[in-house]
Amino acid sequence: QVQLVESGGGLVQAGGSLRLSCAASGRAFSIRAMGWYRQAPGKQRESVAVISSGGSINYADSVKGRFTISRDNAKNTVYLEMNSLKPEDTAVYYCNAENLNRVSGVTTYTWGQGTQVTVSS
Repeated sequence: QVQLVESGGGLVQAGGSLRLSCAASGRAFSIRAMGWYRQAPGKQRESVAVISSGGSINYADSVKGRFTISRDNAKNTVYLEMNSLKPEDTAVYYCNAENLNRVSGVTTYTWGQGTQVTVSS
């Protein structure tokens, strides 16, 4: 089992910055890709940024050039640096880990509890 704990959310003014962290514990050696997703009130959860175990990165168009995802494999931690924040970035941000069971070959996904990011105008 993998557990994910996020931190770093909060309230910030438009144009400000925040850094989110997500620490994995448990069977962290099974983790492949890690990513950040967000869900605003009344909207579906959407992908923000994903980083593979090899370092390949994908960003949502809406955050390209403003957000940076990174991971420290030694610490089993993924980060999301968010700059030039906009009110439309307001959402609950969730960390996600893709886990591979090398014995069964089954891939599962673990979610963190979420952290609120609020950007005021």
